[in-house]
Amino acid sequence: MGHCFSDLEGGKQAVGGAQQRPTSANNGGHNDAVDFFYKSRGLQPLFTQIELSLSASNLLDRDITSKSDPMAVVYAKKIDGKLEELGRTEVVLNSLNPAWIEKVTVAFQFEIVQPLVFHVYDVDTKYHNIPMKTLKLKDQEFLGEATCVLSEIVTKQTRSLTLNLHIKNGHTGLRNFGALTIHAEETVASRSCVEMIVHCSHLDNKDIFSKSDPFLRISRIVETGGSVPIFKTEVVNNNLNPIWKPLCLSVQQFGSKDNPLIIECFDFNSSGNHVLIGKLQKSVADLEKLHKERSGANLTLPSSHHGRDKVLKGQLFVDQFCEKQQYSFLDYISSGSELNFMVAVDFTASNGNPRNPDSLHYIDPSGQLNSYQRAILEVGEVIQFYDFDRRFPAWGFGGRTCDGTTSHCFNLNGSAGAFEVEGVEGIMAAYSSALHNVALAGPTLFGQVINKAAQIAGQSISYNNSKYFVLLIITDGVLTDLQETKDALVRASDLPLSILIVGVGGVDFTQMEVLDADDGRRLESSTGRVATRDIVQFVPMREVHSGQISVVQALLEELPGQFLTYMRGRDIKPRLHHVGPTST
Repeated sequence: MGHCFSDLEGGKQAVGGAQQRPTSANNGGHNDAVDFFYKSRGLQPLFTQIELSLSASNLLDRDITSKSDPMAVVYAKKIDGKLEELGRTEVVLNSLNPAWIEKVTVAFQFEIVQPLVFHVYDVDTKYHNIPMKTLKLKDQEFLGEATCVLSEIVTKQTRSLTLNLHIKNGHTGLRNFGALTIHAEETVASRSCVEMIVHCSHLDNKDIFSKSDPFLRISRIVETGGSVPIFKTEVVNNNLNPIWKPLCLSVQQFGSKDNPLIIECFDFNSSGNHVLIGKLQKSVADLEKLHKERSGANLTLPSSHHGRDKVLKGQLFVDQFCEKQQYSFLDYISSGSELNFMVAVDFTASNGNPRNPDSLHYIDPSGQLNSYQRAILEVGEVIQFYDFDRRFPAWGFGGRTCDGTTSHCFNLNGSAGAFEVEGVEGIMAAYSSALHNVALAGPTLFGQVINKAAQIAGQSISYNNSKYFVLLIITDGVLTDLQETKDALVRASDLPLSILIVGVGGVDFTQMEVLDADDGRRLESSTGRVATRDIVQFVPMREVHSGQISVVQALLEELPGQFLTYMRGRDIKPRLHHVGPTST
């Protein structure tokens, strides 16, 4: 609703593509691990994976100075009437007729009725710089809902179904709430993808006081003649000869190398009324040919004269083109890669005296877990299954240890040398013991524990490239060493390491949002070096306890993608000696 800086930055990011969709969805009763179990033994999976593409028309406009910023949410309706969320689209800025690029995957079971519910929201500007999955939907403007049964979509000849949106009580009255169109396609199990770097030259300028801000939208033509958007590049500001970041499209997205794609170049406008600069229709095979011949293809614009398109001066070039195998997260895990879990706990005085019930470190005699214990237990119980020896490094920071000095990276178990503990139970026991032996002090510094984790991750590279490390930091405080932490994170972005930060308590965690580069802007060090990749995921515990999403979901949703970005960036392949084909 409305727009601000974060609003525009979110709207200028790339959406879709194989790189940004690293794992197959785990929705609607489908389980990726179960699916793999059947496939690896030459058996058919239990479910057919269906991908839903969504678009809407004539949505209700809730904004005053601009158009709505819509997002769609898809639910499965269970037998007891409860809704289970299957997925969310991205937010489309300032549009009453959005065509969302993010797909929602659902497991189709032909033998049962599968009711689906679709909700459309106008997302408030202030939420545009946080992950869509963590949004509290009750804080967004409701634009309407629609319902159908999955089989209604897949049995249509066009595999498309258009539904009228209505308000929650089911009465539309005389008011038009718009329509939602759902298109279903079976996913193709394939690891093959193509990676390209493209640029345009001599684009027409659509702005008066500056140059155009171009981006590309790529759509696949489906059997019925319509098109489904599959990728949008980032926006290149003020440039008539833009070069976009590498884009990666899977066979699942473009169908076959001969399938025609529509490539449209737009001038980005914050109003949502993007101006078409030019378009062309090319298959992946055509794009490969452009690369081999080092030639360009002219953009065109629809013309009213004799039905022929106007050929423009602007051209599209393919600078790099390569076909590669895009392995899934499960491919790596099932072939021996492991996630090594580490944890660091905040022992600063701002947590409150552990003996007092209002302290964040208070150990309740009744057995009710405090926020630190919940975070350790919930995250640890998931990650421990990916760590073969289940021996976890565990540290504290911001506490005064037995020797009277304040330490910002001390062994949680009190040992002078060994920092590993046995299992999640070992972390819980070491934490409880430390509360009796360590005095809370301060200030809140992350730099040393991040550097310690990075040192361990860095040492592993020389002897084992199948290890990836995950550091969980649980904190209540505002950072004193923000720049030192940024510097440590930028250095660590080259290593097999991800950092999960849980914020407990009620302080302002704005600083932590800076470390979590979900707005698309990577961290920059004090020397001007930019992080190789985003390795941080931050979640405030108070928000996940609102009932929208569990702390594990919120923290771990980006981890497979961060893992894959590292492995793919270094061309590290899984040892696939017994793995059958899986979807990318």
